[in-house]
Amino acid sequence: MGLGGISPFQLLIVLAIVLVLFGGKRLRSLGGDLGGAIKGFRSAMKDGEKDEAAREAERLAERLGEPTRPADADAVTQRERHDG
Repeated sequence: MGLGGISPFQLLIVLAIVLVLFGGKRLRSLGGDLGGAIKGFRSAMKDGEKDEAAREAERLAERLGEPTRPADADAVTQRERHDG
C-alpha cells in the first residue's frame, strides 16, 4: 500500500488524468505561480518576525528608560568621536 491506502499505480492514473485535463504548459505555469506564492509568503513571514523583534526591542528600551534610536546611530556617534 502507498500513501493513505492509495497505491502507486492509482497515483499514476490520477496524474495522467490531471495532465490530460490541464496540459503540460498550464501545469508548469501553475507550479511556477505556486512556487512564487510560497516564496512571497515566506518572505512576508520573515519581515513580520523582524518587525515584531524591532517593536519588542523598542518596548524593552522604553521600560528601561533608554531612548530609542536607529541601529546606525551608534556607528554615526563613533564616527563623530573619531573625526572630532
